Amino acid sequence: MKKLNLTDVCQYVEDNIGTFHQKRISSLNGLSLSKVLKRKNPYLFKAKYVLTAEKIITGIVDAHISSNEETIFGDWLEGLAIFINGKVYNGKKSGIPNIDLEFDNEGRRYIVNIKSGPNWGNSSQISKMIFDFKTARRTLRTSNSKLNVVAVNGCCYGRDNHPDKGDYFKYCGQVFWEFISGDEHLYTEIIDPLGHKAKEKNDSFQEAYSQMINKFTKEFANEYCTDKGEIDWQKLVQFNSAKKT
Repeated sequence: MKKLNLTDVCQYVEDNIGTFHQKRISSLNGLSLSKVLKRKNPYLFKAKYVLTAEKIITGIVDAHISSNEETIFGDWLEGLAIFINGKVYNGKKSGIPNIDLEFDNEGRRYIVNIKSGPNWGNSSQISKMIFDFKTARRTLRTSNSKLNVVAVNGCCYGRDNHPDKGDYFKYCGQVFWEFISGDEHLYTEIIDPLGHKAKEKNDSFQEAYSQMINKFTKEFANEYCTDKGEIDWQKLVQFNSAKKT
């Protein structure tokens, strides 16, 4: 085990945080009005008494952004965690399918599945993770039958006061960052570097966001509003839900 140098972490963040922001913008540029309208419940907007095209568009786009950013940033944090673990324990991205991180510590081989937060999956998704852990154990023990393999579901934020799940351990928040780095304070120390050029990057995102809202609002008004400016709910529902002919 090597002591983590926080300067290395700061440099990694500075060099790579731009990737997260660029993917945020790219996710907007890849949107189309027809796609987002098909994903959302038009009855909900009617029930909430939404009367303007802009409010519908903002609701749809904001929901997409919220869901998409969690995934994008989760992937980015996974890369940060692997980098940090590599500096301390010589860990690496595992070559075993569906295992994110693999490293040795005190005679144990740890296989880690990294998620953003603790409430990431339903029962079938958790069962799939357990199956992947069991498959990874068999793969590793093919070459070394005495290898002590420990499976861990690591979550970048949150907490879980009952980490022993039987088939695996679940480490969240401070416990997870300490587990991969040996530094109990790392979970708070990484927060400042994450703000590197955040305002500058967010300004670019807000520009792209505003353009997307204006563009979709115009398209929506042209397609799903009457000449009087009212929303044509029947036409919107038909587009969203009518059977194909």
